Amino acid sequence: MSDAPIQFRSVDSILRPKSIAIVGASERGRWPRDIFNSLKSQGYAGNVYLINPRQAEVYGERAYPSLRDLPEAVDHAIVIIPAGGIQDVLSDAKARGMKSATIYAGGVGDGENPASVARGAWVRDFLKNSTMRLAGPNCMGGFSFREKVFAYPNQEIAKLPAGQTGVVFQSGGTLQFFLRSGANRGLRYSYAISSGNEIDCDLSDYLNFLVDDPHTKQIVLFIEGIRNPATFMHAAGRALAAGKPIMTIKTGATAKSAHAAASHTGAIAGDYAAYEAMCDRFGIINCKSLDDLIETALAFQTLVKPKGPKIGFVTTSGGTVDLLYDYVEFENASLAQFGEETNAALRPYMQDEINPKNPLDVGIPSTMKAAADICEIVGRDPDVDILAWASQLPAKKTALPDWMVVREMAERLGKPVIGFGRMSYQLTSESLEMQEALGIPFLQELQPTLRAINATWFHAQRTGKLPVVPSKAPASDLSPENLDATLARYGIEGPKSKVCADADSAAAFAQQIGFPVVVKIQSRDILHKTEAGGVVLDLRNVDAVKAACANLVQSARAAYPAARIDGFLVQEMVSGVEAIVGARADALYGPMLLIGSGGVFVELLEDVALAMLPVDAKRIGEMADRLKLARLLAGYRGKPAADRAAFEETVASLGQFFLDHRAKIGDIEINPLMVRPDGKGVVAVDVRVIWKDQQPAH
Repeated sequence: MSDAPIQFRSVDSILRPKSIAIVGASERGRWPRDIFNSLKSQGYAGNVYLINPRQAEVYGERAYPSLRDLPEAVDHAIVIIPAGGIQDVLSDAKARGMKSATIYAGGVGDGENPASVARGAWVRDFLKNSTMRLAGPNCMGGFSFREKVFAYPNQEIAKLPAGQTGVVFQSGGTLQFFLRSGANRGLRYSYAISSGNEIDCDLSDYLNFLVDDPHTKQIVLFIEGIRNPATFMHAAGRALAAGKPIMTIKTGATAKSAHAAASHTGAIAGDYAAYEAMCDRFGIINCKSLDDLIETALAFQTLVKPKGPKIGFVTTSGGTVDLLYDYVEFENASLAQFGEETNAALRPYMQDEINPKNPLDVGIPSTMKAAADICEIVGRDPDVDILAWASQLPAKKTALPDWMVVREMAERLGKPVIGFGRMSYQLTSESLEMQEALGIPFLQELQPTLRAINATWFHAQRTGKLPVVPSKAPASDLSPENLDATLARYGIEGPKSKVCADADSAAAFAQQIGFPVVVKIQSRDILHKTEAGGVVLDLRNVDAVKAACANLVQSARAAYPAARIDGFLVQEMVSGVEAIVGARADALYGPMLLIGSGGVFVELLEDVALAMLPVDAKRIGEMADRLKLARLLAGYRGKPAADRAAFEETVASLGQFFLDHRAKIGDIEINPLMVRPDGKGVVAVDVRVIWKDQQPAH
């Protein structure tokens, strides 16, 4: 990450232009025609000029040969022409004093085609000598619903009423499908932007704009890549402090980090895992699918902020209850426990011999008033933070004329209330009118509903706070020679050990510290010793140690013929729960901490949690609780509990060690960190370091 000052490009003239020129306007071109018609029919208040060098009139309006010929300086140019003409148009725009332009064409800096590469280089050089801002290239424009600036070629979406959801998609084609699908569910938008290849203005700039926009209350992003992580995180932090939730979907979840092979920590904490850790730190809701993105945005559009995670379910079906038990566990959601006062109030609504429980099945209520009364009883339970009511919107308002009792109930509760359907279903315009009148979201399908509910609590815990980020890396005197001593000052110590030059000295040291011992090959060229057959365990006498040394050399030579053999590391044999703790500098998002189940199966099990540094004790505990490792530490299958407190203290110490010394190292990993029985502490059995010069130690 760069330590350069954070600077954002202004996108104001792109999204709020007071006048527009459409370059490439023609009778045959659908995109410019659709954009012109949307601007005119929806009431854009500024002047719209048409540019066509071969026609004096287009769409029944005057056309100008070039931007230089316009009668006034124009804020923004919508440039829908082939890539080969972009340079001339931008030169004209600069000469005429234009503030910005949107470039729709591809082939301007993308791909490997020499002409495209040359055009991209020209545009970047142009930007260095101009005050103009560019959107795109290779984009489809955007929508500014309040300003009536419709620069995206879709006339139907331009007719949508303005709302509070700001949308930025790096996929221009996907944007219109999301907007239409979301609108069909009741989402309303402030801005919707197709950012394209972002040769100038990028995701961070649009995000920063939406944070400052008073009409935008929540933000939805489709991310293919983050070009400027530092500015993106700064804007995301501003959104969190302002209480504006960010929901995203990001491609590349299955792509492995190109630089991951240096350590287990790097292999597991690839690009996407680091992205997820960044989302966790900045309160960004990372959704599984585009459908989830809609459900979550809909939940945030009208939802009261929850004060806790516990859900009280009111349903009309035993089958729904059974599914909810499963899905609550799958999605790690929280069920409230009804108190006796709540149960007593519910019993008159229950069938004989059936006791209330959460999720609640009360059958189909006789009236909407009865349904609202049941919901209010559940919602008033002190353990219920969020009320989820199994109900779907009818096609006709006349089907349930007394529905407003539900709004009155929700207003009295003052807690989040969500309606949810078991499956997806179609809504009519009257359905949407009813949802808006009731003031609560009606979500669809059980698991997406649970994920959306979890998202509201995830954000509620973080909103209003600026995320903690590490300061600039301090100077460090760390070296391979003082590594062990420095770690010891942080309370991180290994087993009794010594690097011995030959088999005889290895056997002598083993006898000195006492058997059993472990012997490891010592080579600056071999990082993963186990994969080279470089570790022998449980050696119980001198002869066994000498034989092991000979075998280790043979195995190392077979795996790495050119490896330099520096000797043998002899260690006392340590037993306990094997964990891994690692820290590394992610190229995009900065310092990261990893914990998980350790030993030789660390990459196979992938029982790990990743977080941005710095972390506090509470966060470390939360990370551990998500892992199977927590069960091992607690004492699995009759084994004694391990020293979890010492484990978490060591995790915190390693995180601080890395923050203090990351000027010298890019990666440090302890695997295994042996967690001894409760009260006996931990031992760093194997420490591996990747120095900034890429020379491994230990």
